[in-house]
Amino acid sequence: MHLYLRDSPRALILVTSSDDERRGCPRRALVLRPAEGKTSSQAVVEFLPKDQVDLSSVARLTSKEVYGCLGLINIANDIFLAVVTAISPIGNLRPGVSYPDQHISRILEVNFYSLNTNTYDDLSVDAAAAGFTQPDQTDVILREQYVQQPAQPSIYEHPCAPLVKILATGTFYYTPTPQWDLSTRLGSRMGKEGEASKDISYFDGRFVWNEYIVRSLLDLREGLDEKEREELDMCQFIILATQGYVGLFAIPLPVSSSRGTPVNGTLALISRLGWKRAGTRFNTRGVDDDGNCANFVETETIFSTQEISYSYVQIRGSIPLFWEQQGLQTFGHRIQITRPQLASQPAFERHMTQLLDEYAAVHVVNLLGVKENEQILSGAYTQHLRAMQASGHENMGMTNFDFHNAVRTGGHDSVMGGIKRTTGVRTNIDNFGFTAIDLRTGQVVAEQRGVFRTNCLDCLDRTNFVQDILSRATLEQYLFNAFPGVTSWESLWSYHRELWAENGDALSRIYAGTGALNTSFTRSGKRTLGGLLSDATKSVSRAYINNFQDKGKQTAIDMFLGNLTNQKTVTIYDPIHDSVRSALAKRLPEYSTTRSCSIFVGTWNLNGRPPSESLMPWLFPITSSSEPDMMVLGFQEIVPLTAQQIVQTDPEKRRMWETVIMTTLAKRPNKTADYLILRSEQLVGTALILLVKSELTGAIRNVEATTRKTGLRGMSGNKGAVGIRLEYYDTSFCFLTAHLAAGHTNVEERNNDYRTIVNGLSFQRGKTIGSHDCVIWAADTNYRINLENEQVRTLAMKNDLDPLLAADQLKEAMDSQAAFIGYEEGAVQFRPTYRYNLYSDEYDTSEKMRIPAWTDRVLYRGEPLGLAVYSRAELGGSDHRPVYALFHAQVRKIDVAKRTALSQQLLKSVTSSAATREKLDEQLATLTFNSVDLPPPSSEESAWWDGPGHPKGRFPPPPPPPLRTRPAAIKSTNPFDSDSSSTSSSDEELYSHAYALQAPITPRKQPPPRPPKPVTLVAPVPPKGGTNASVA
Repeated sequence: MHLYLRDSPRALILVTSSDDERRGCPRRALVLRPAEGKTSSQAVVEFLPKDQVDLSSVARLTSKEVYGCLGLINIANDIFLAVVTAISPIGNLRPGVSYPDQHISRILEVNFYSLNTNTYDDLSVDAAAAGFTQPDQTDVILREQYVQQPAQPSIYEHPCAPLVKILATGTFYYTPTPQWDLSTRLGSRMGKEGEASKDISYFDGRFVWNEYIVRSLLDLREGLDEKEREELDMCQFIILATQGYVGLFAIPLPVSSSRGTPVNGTLALISRLGWKRAGTRFNTRGVDDDGNCANFVETETIFSTQEISYSYVQIRGSIPLFWEQQGLQTFGHRIQITRPQLASQPAFERHMTQLLDEYAAVHVVNLLGVKENEQILSGAYTQHLRAMQASGHENMGMTNFDFHNAVRTGGHDSVMGGIKRTTGVRTNIDNFGFTAIDLRTGQVVAEQRGVFRTNCLDCLDRTNFVQDILSRATLEQYLFNAFPGVTSWESLWSYHRELWAENGDALSRIYAGTGALNTSFTRSGKRTLGGLLSDATKSVSRAYINNFQDKGKQTAIDMFLGNLTNQKTVTIYDPIHDSVRSALAKRLPEYSTTRSCSIFVGTWNLNGRPPSESLMPWLFPITSSSEPDMMVLGFQEIVPLTAQQIVQTDPEKRRMWETVIMTTLAKRPNKTADYLILRSEQLVGTALILLVKSELTGAIRNVEATTRKTGLRGMSGNKGAVGIRLEYYDTSFCFLTAHLAAGHTNVEERNNDYRTIVNGLSFQRGKTIGSHDCVIWAADTNYRINLENEQVRTLAMKNDLDPLLAADQLKEAMDSQAAFIGYEEGAVQFRPTYRYNLYSDEYDTSEKMRIPAWTDRVLYRGEPLGLAVYSRAELGGSDHRPVYALFHAQVRKIDVAKRTALSQQLLKSVTSSAATREKLDEQLATLTFNSVDLPPPSSEESAWWDGPGHPKGRFPPPPPPPLRTRPAAIKSTNPFDSDSSSTSSSDEELYSHAYALQAPITPRKQPPPRPPKPVTLVAPVPPKGGTNASVA
């Protein structure tokens, strides 16, 4: 197919070529243009017969052949069409069969063309530098792709260049024929019935990487009739891409004593990388709250002849706990488990339940060793699995196998025998079996009944080595039974080793930037000096790439998957669905509920001092109030701000305070709930600790932490901020603690620190502070009071606070919008909190005699938040007094089922109304008005509109038509209007008023005359044929 450009109005036209049509493809065109007058993320797409598209004034946008499009994406408020312009055929999974074939192709090059602007038409996004190369060159290319290069003298940089780099690495695959689906394994494909087996809209959503950008085109496809859908699929305008690895060998099989004819076969390996928690090695670890884990891969070994096809599936994935590796990582592993077991168990169980639903049974093969960090992670993994088993979940098991210890004691050869001798593995190789399909009848001969889930730390080198062993062990069982009498399969095992070695390299390049370790042994079965040197080189390259280059790659991945905050999804212009979406937003209370939530927020500058007194006056200042749902505690100077601490922060002081806090909570009187530390984070002396009631952990999701340095212009962590964000049901919160620049006169430095934090502190997927519904700061802001020392002290001791607040630097900064724009603070009715003598109510009497100030503050913004208490606690263990605030918040919980039901009801109502309006338009178009002569044309002497009955064009108004009454119960003709003051009493009544539509108006044959006199109107003849996806 070819891609053309029409300038006025601008449109991209994808047209089938003569070669396509000779192969039986229908003559069709896909026309794409931006929606006029609409948002920057809406497009108009038309699927038309080729002869109805005017190609006389178009230009060929690219000389390359186009193989299909991956979808539409919005970048910098421009819509881009992603088209595949270079591929490499891999082969056919079914030997000797031309149709229905199962061909697979690898994507080598993708280009992006703008629907909105011609700015980038002549700007080449040349994939030559970033495109696919030979395997031995790929590591070098990947190292160079994301490194910071000197700026080139180019006027424009194509905004899609990072995406081109990712898509052109040769790790994306698709099927060039619509008869089968690459994203699903053999057993699932054969299980599809009827037309579903040929419908591209049936796919495994875990592995289609372009689902985000292709969704709008799939929605367009759903709106076509059956014949048009079939033609769209035959044209291959839409491509579904899977990332991972596909390798295939066609091999002649040995002749058995029972079969006299030679048999041809294919041996293939397909690895499908999941995209729902996609990313690079140090940026994406563990699990998320939805149960998606990093580096999740489903690998399928397929062996096919003309008669039967064998399939064996294994999976791998990061350990499904909440854990991270922050900071500079070299050859050691500094692992931090970020949630306790009680808080992470729900996500762990979601992940394992999803696996059980998909594969029926799961046996974990855990290859972590006994090194300190790996042992801690492995122990936590085992505890989570046992807790799930104890709750009644069956069909789960675990085998712990120390891979590194086995290699140290017996070499890599010992792993092959050792792993198969373990009881859990040996038993489940037999229990799980494999899938076999009779290709002549489509009958399932055997079905796999479970999978091995193998992991190491990265799920790369050790995992691939062991999966190769398990794949061979199961394939040996199949061959022994399917081909009796054949004793030698050495050529097949040679191909098998090569496929697994290539698989390991491909998956490792995607996740870690280099090929896998141990692949020399996988290929040859021997450990050589060359292999050792290659592994050492790869290890060094990984350390460099993962620490210094992967952040740019992670951003590009998130952009492609639609994970960036405020990223706009491209939609096809459709007034009906747009109306439904708008109505849903206005009627949010109808499918959601609100729940009250209490939040305790505290901040305390500890001056580097250890705990020395009870924390009860601070943590529970009001004994009669109910216990808060969440407690957010911000600390500054939790360690002394020495050069040693700045270079290498000691986390022990934070852990000591965490222990004291938990002890205080456990011993509090009248305890009604248990708390756990959901997340804590530290930046040198600044630390933030988040505690929640244990019963609420299931309602809190997507917890993340991050830091931002502001000291020494962003290079030092002695000053800066720590942030923790989360979602409580469907309301998002961001909590921050900060330590801003010190010094009485350094107001501008403090304002700059605030701006640095707001603009530079970000969470995963591009989320910023401003992305959240509620934001609360608990910080040592270091803003002072602009009065003389003695005056401040006198007024403070008299509790005459108004003159002090009038001179408060923070109030002045907020009033002038120099800092904390849009934030609120409660009424300050307590004395300045800084600076005191230790264990004294007397302000600083040292040589420096600091001027007292309200340095410690709590500020907030967010409509759901309401401040109940704002005060300080009288603890004397530091030169600051701790400050606390108690908030009440309304968190919203969306009922997805109700929202879906309401959406369907509204869509049904609107479409039925739209159909009525179409009939009305048809009736109006057929009406003919009486023909009369036109008035004479105007001249300089006279004008037709200036006459005796209407001087100077003043026409008397016509009499009003008689009023029509309607039932009082119907208050509005708009089906989306709702009475916000009332609620429905049941789900059935909830949507009943969507049907309260005004009856269509019947047109009158003779409308009343009005000046100027009526003329004959002739309805235009509608164009023939074609399907337009947009509705004007």
